[in-house]
Amino acid sequence: MDNWYQIKKEEVLVKLGTKRTGLEKVQAYALLREKGPNILQEGKKKSTIQIFLSQFADLLVLILIAAAIISMVSGNVESTIVILAVIVLNAILGTVQHKKAEKSLESLKSLSSPSAKVLRDGQKIEIPSADVVPGDIILLEAGDMVVADGRILDNYSLQVNESALTGESTNVEKKDCEITREAALADRVNMVYSGSLVTYGRADVVVTGTGMDTEIGKIASLMNATKEKKTPLQVSLDQFSSRLAMIIMIICVIVFGLSIYRKMSILDSLMFAVALAVAAIPEALSSIVTIVQAMGTQKMAKEHAIIKELKAVESLGCVSVICSDKTGTLTQNKMTVQDIYVDGKVLKPEQLDIHNQLHRYLLYDAILTNDSSIVDGKGIGDPTEFSLIEMVRKINLPDENIRQIMHRLEELPFDSDRKLMTTKYRLHGIPTLLTKGALDVLLDRTVSIRTSSGIRPLTEKDRKEILNQNLHFSENGLRVLAFAYREVEEDDELDLSDERDYIFLGLISMMDPPREESRSAVEDAKSAGIKPVMITGDHKITAAAIAKQIGIFQEGDCSVTGAELDAMSETELDENIEKISVYARVSPENKIRIVNAWQKKGNVVAMTGDGVNDAPALKKADIGVAMGITGTEVSKDAAAMILTDDNFATIIKAVANGRNVYRNIRNSIQFLLSGNMAGILAVLYTSIMALPVPFAPVHLLFINLLTDSLPAIAIGMEPAERGLLFEKPRDPKEGILTKSFMTKILSQGALIAFCTMIAFHLGLTQGNAALASTMAFATLTAARLFHGFNCRSNHSIFRIGFKRNMASLGAFAAGMILLNLVLFIPVLQNLFSVAPLGMGQYGMVWLLAVIPTAVIQLVKVCRDHK
Repeated sequence: MDNWYQIKKEEVLVKLGTKRTGLEKVQAYALLREKGPNILQEGKKKSTIQIFLSQFADLLVLILIAAAIISMVSGNVESTIVILAVIVLNAILGTVQHKKAEKSLESLKSLSSPSAKVLRDGQKIEIPSADVVPGDIILLEAGDMVVADGRILDNYSLQVNESALTGESTNVEKKDCEITREAALADRVNMVYSGSLVTYGRADVVVTGTGMDTEIGKIASLMNATKEKKTPLQVSLDQFSSRLAMIIMIICVIVFGLSIYRKMSILDSLMFAVALAVAAIPEALSSIVTIVQAMGTQKMAKEHAIIKELKAVESLGCVSVICSDKTGTLTQNKMTVQDIYVDGKVLKPEQLDIHNQLHRYLLYDAILTNDSSIVDGKGIGDPTEFSLIEMVRKINLPDENIRQIMHRLEELPFDSDRKLMTTKYRLHGIPTLLTKGALDVLLDRTVSIRTSSGIRPLTEKDRKEILNQNLHFSENGLRVLAFAYREVEEDDELDLSDERDYIFLGLISMMDPPREESRSAVEDAKSAGIKPVMITGDHKITAAAIAKQIGIFQEGDCSVTGAELDAMSETELDENIEKISVYARVSPENKIRIVNAWQKKGNVVAMTGDGVNDAPALKKADIGVAMGITGTEVSKDAAAMILTDDNFATIIKAVANGRNVYRNIRNSIQFLLSGNMAGILAVLYTSIMALPVPFAPVHLLFINLLTDSLPAIAIGMEPAERGLLFEKPRDPKEGILTKSFMTKILSQGALIAFCTMIAFHLGLTQGNAALASTMAFATLTAARLFHGFNCRSNHSIFRIGFKRNMASLGAFAAGMILLNLVLFIPVLQNLFSVAPLGMGQYGMVWLLAVIPTAVIQLVKVCRDHK
């Protein structure tokens, strides 16, 4: 049942089969067996073996396994070992990455208090929180963690911090009242919820829900039901892999058929097909993509963004919507005094003057009608109250000394029904009541007003001006407290009837202000083509006012509440979602619906948050972003990225980094595939022309795994080019293998293959098949090493500069050293099936190897100068 808050408390006791003295022990044990322990359940997980075996469920991997088997049958043990080693290494890497997945539910469990004070058989006992059952009477006190959802029976000024659930920083004052209307979670003041913290007072509560039946349990269920989405790059690579695998198999069958037609033996024909398969499959691709992403995460970590999942790096590059929590993300999560209305003027806190008697009385009221304090820079008590203490300290007024000198004689604590707090002090020897509270209540009890000219009767004009100022503050999202006082007789005992005939002092407005960097970060997001959206548990007016200040809410935009969102059909939401910039008073289900609606429109969505209530949406979003300082463990575990500085602006830096990482991955793929294309065309050419196989499988594996890997990784380290952030987000539906991309791979691969085949023919005319194969192998390897410079950017190497990426120079040098070791060391010559080269042949190899790069760079230079 979800509507416990709408049922009378005596009726709640009857429905739960309990009474005010608590459950009987026998009854409690029976309920524990029936309902189960008060813990959160996890979804079923795959075993490590299952994860490892799933890494082999890829068509390209199966083709490589087939190639390894054929190599083994043909007696080529070296190729078999190398191919299998590559396959197993990739499977291990994939398994390790999978095992690092988040454990959100474990953190949710840790929110439960280890013990709870309950009434059983009329006696107060302490039991493990897991043993709490529906119907138990829990005794809550300040400092307790609420261990289960419950309806308040008896309330003694209970205040609870529900920020982890609702996202709001201020304490919630609870009541043992009846609520007849539908109410959002944050407005159910007669209920307490598991995972919240008691900050003040005490209460007796009857448990209405435990374990998965609590609000936190619903969040856990949402997280179990939320499936992980593949990133655009994963989708592109999956499509690419399946298409490439089909193309490879078709071409291998054609080559095998041609070889049989030319009267070659079945084994030799199979070796031709294996050589083609090994040439076509970019064995190092998945590893290089992982390495480039990992390097991106290291860079982001230095910029205060910790990436938990490597795939998130690439997804950041095409984020088009950021759904941001307000409290603690866009704002400081700290109530702060903004403006003060006194003597008909609006002042900043720093403008208050202790020597001005009117200002002094207002400050006395703020300090003395206040139960909070600030110890070692940390506020203790109600956030609204200690914001007043911080205001006082801005003008160097010693609040602690004032409290020590002036002793509180009597008080009437704040009560949410009368919305006032009154204290009695002796000011200048005269007993004085100091009162603060809601303006609508206090103004009705006010008869005079104090100005710089003295005290005079409150006129209708004064009243109208005060109400207009209050309205102005409220429309700007400010929370307003009114302050007044009156002098009383010495012996009068303070009671509620004394809260009358006040002298008005002024208004103090406060808010949880935006972070200084939020506005510029929002502007940067918009420049990058990203739509920022505010999602909050706060009131609609406050949320819209903050959103206006930081640039999220603009002319033509609208804001909706969670209730209004629930009333919308899917069609209505789909039609209006691009106009809605602010969502207020939302539930976890609302957040998931918002994220899902944007995703249905083809957007890549980032969701920021710091509370338990944000966790399901963080997991549902393409990129979940948690706050490292103020964030709960649940939100951190549910997120793909954690901001160690809680700075919204860091997300924009991460987006720029993500775009650069994707561009570098794409360039790395271009480098690998254009090189592989050269190998494919060379093998196809020799097959059609009835020439010997140009490469041994071990040659191609040497190129693909050693001399190709280093340049590909170096390309992944290319710094971002200027203006990258101000480009529109790329379309996540656009695959890697676009028409222009494939044209580039084919043309560059054909150019390298052409020079490789010239070297092959020169070898055939000067010696034998072994020499021809060696010259082809050396030319292809060196040409691909030079080609690494072409793939660094769309611009020429002269424009971007050689020294801009020193790693590319290092990779080129390392590749050249490895190639020369294979060409000239006898042991390696035998291992890699290489024949000795003369100086003329060696020189011809280098000349042919550099030609493709020279041609490609010449084209880029001409294009740069257009």
